[in-house]
Amino acid sequence: MAQEVLTDAQITFYRTQGYLVLENRIPMPVIEALRAEIARFEDEARGMSASNDRLDLEDSHTPQAPRIRRIKLPHTTSDVVRELMTSDHLLAPVRDLIGPDLRLHTTKLNMKSAGYGAAVEWHQDMAFYPHTNDDVLAVGVMIDDMGPENGPLMVFPGSHRGPTYDHHAGGVFVGAVDLTAAGLNARDAVMLTGPAGSVSIHHGRILHGSALNRSDRDRRLLFYECLAADAFPVMGSMTGFASLAEYDERMLCGTPTITPRLSDWPVRIPLPQPERRGSIYEIQQGLPHRGFSIYDREEA
Repeated sequence: MAQEVLTDAQITFYRTQGYLVLENRIPMPVIEALRAEIARFEDEARGMSASNDRLDLEDSHTPQAPRIRRIKLPHTTSDVVRELMTSDHLLAPVRDLIGPDLRLHTTKLNMKSAGYGAAVEWHQDMAFYPHTNDDVLAVGVMIDDMGPENGPLMVFPGSHRGPTYDHHAGGVFVGAVDLTAAGLNARDAVMLTGPAGSVSIHHGRILHGSALNRSDRDRRLLFYECLAADAFPVMGSMTGFASLAEYDERMLCGTPTITPRLSDWPVRIPLPQPERRGSIYEIQQGLPHRGFSIYDREEA
């Protein structure tokens, strides 16, 4: 099948390095509409005292000064997010990378407001949800200009071709990797930066994370996690599906299948689960050594 938007060089880079940045991929009117949707959710957070099934609040949130760190499943509550999800702006490069038959895994809008946006510790997405093959990726839509100072996504190039690292502590899944124990150095990671309207694409197995936003600029990143239609969750995955009909409703384009494709990749199961479950921020609280607090001190 002919490539839609990516060059041979871009596809080769993704295969070897595990990520891409496509600058100015999303039209600015769409970005402005997304910003308006975020303002609507921020209004909803006023008066809230705890997270709910739509909004995950910062630890520093108060009802008078709302601070959201994640909007959960925004495609279910926002027409703008849902329309972008099925547009060629988003799907054309994904089809070039993992084929014409695509299924949605999930969506999330990670918010790092100026001055206090929370870090996300180092992890691999497929440590949370192993599937029968690893044609799994995440597209990140940059709603704000993203630079080194406001907590951009960071990745370890090529790590998608290596092991699935241990995301456990004390015998419990904590959804994060202790870099020292894994023999890794944060200075080897690459920042994925770009102007608002750009997109990043990262492989489901690449090791990644993001530091606190210590700048005076917001850093909001909308993720669409997509997979090949023939990737099915492995028993023990943190995500599955209630029925085949429900799974097929997640198709973004192409044709569904009941024939999973198996590939040889180093699967780890995210069990046992911690007592306190919720968003990745809550699960990662079980990590004894905070990678990004160490990283920030080294950079200070």
